[in-house]
Amino acid sequence: MAVLESGLNAMKFFPAGPAGGAPYLAAIGAPIPHVQFCPTGGVSPASAPEYLALPNVSCVGGSWLTPKAAIEAEDWAVVAELAREAARL
Repeated sequence: MAVLESGLNAMKFFPAGPAGGAPYLAAIGAPIPHVQFCPTGGVSPASAPEYLALPNVSCVGGSWLTPKAAIEAEDWAVVAELAREAARL
């Protein structure tokens, strides 16, 4: 509520999974429908569509997009393919 009182209406929701996930965001959407969220933390390619189906979710984030091994190996092709797959969600 403090964020809303400061005039902002978009915010990150972390850790989304442990904090209640998509059902929680759906529930709080009723009293504050003008607020948009970017859930991260516990979001995966399998759970992302459930979040993205909500009217108060504008995007999702997750570490699956940038696996540590791919970054360390500078395997940007893997990161680019994961980004393409995420964009298709």
